[in-house]
Amino acid sequence: MPTWAHTLDQAHISGPQLRRDYSEQRRLVARFARAEYAAVRLLLPAPLVPDVIAATAFMHHSDNLLDQGPRRERLAALTDWDGQVRTALETGTADQPVLRTLAHTITRHPQLREHVEHYLDGAPLEVEWEGFSTESDFQRYVDAYSLPAFMLIACLLASPSSAAAYRSGCRTFIEASQRLDFLEDIAEDLHTGRLGIPHDALTLHGVTRNDLHQAHTTDGVDELIRHQIAQIRPGLTTSYGLVELVEPHSRPLTRALVALQGLRLRAVDNKGAALLRGTARPSVSAALRVLVREYRASRHQRCDQPSV
Repeated sequence: MPTWAHTLDQAHISGPQLRRDYSEQRRLVARFARAEYAAVRLLLPAPLVPDVIAATAFMHHSDNLLDQGPRRERLAALTDWDGQVRTALETGTADQPVLRTLAHTITRHPQLREHVEHYLDGAPLEVEWEGFSTESDFQRYVDAYSLPAFMLIACLLASPSSAAAYRSGCRTFIEASQRLDFLEDIAEDLHTGRLGIPHDALTLHGVTRNDLHQAHTTDGVDELIRHQIAQIRPGLTTSYGLVELVEPHSRPLTRALVALQGLRLRAVDNKGAALLRGTARPSVSAALRVLVREYRASRHQRCDQPSV
């Protein structure tokens, strides 16, 4: 793996300020998403690494603004942030490093701009939601917010020839991932007055929101969690099809991202109703095995490519 300075060199990021900005985003992403950061650094070709890190840092910074504090403060923060981001898109300049790297990445990958705009359009829904009455409400949330958020990164990996099929595959992956997020974080979400499992799913299994708040372990709660897991698993399995829809150099990373979600699902499945008292954590050793396997695959792939 090349050093970070060499990675920036290979990406032709030469201006001192930009190099500092990208380096700051790298440090942030390495702290809040260690497994994903390691996967990007190990499995992607160096010229693409700073761009994926910049998009990831933007998404994380935006999500923090949308998730922290009272709703009124979050709405005000979103309005201000939306204006800053759109100004950066128009002018190519910004005061904040996270926006300077975003604007620069868009000059290298113009398709990213459209996905940033879609993400901003759906962001108010993330501020407003506290729960979903029906499965259809959850699906609308995925379409309006979860998918645009994922596409900030996914659009950098895609093969242009597979756009329609790729977006459909990303939709399948992010629906499963979002349902997994809500299940994994159920205890934390309940503490903040939110619940990502639709109310009609609770009703189907004879479970009330109070049962979940009180961490009651009942047959209905067990059935509810098993049902959510059963809805997640097929989507993740199908998502391995994304591997054939990205550029060849992005295939080891794509395969690793799906596999890492599978490890999260296994941890959630093992914890079961105890999720109501705290989140599940996947095996670190298993995650390392995924990264090592895909790193070897990426090395073989690069060695097999003909020299120019």
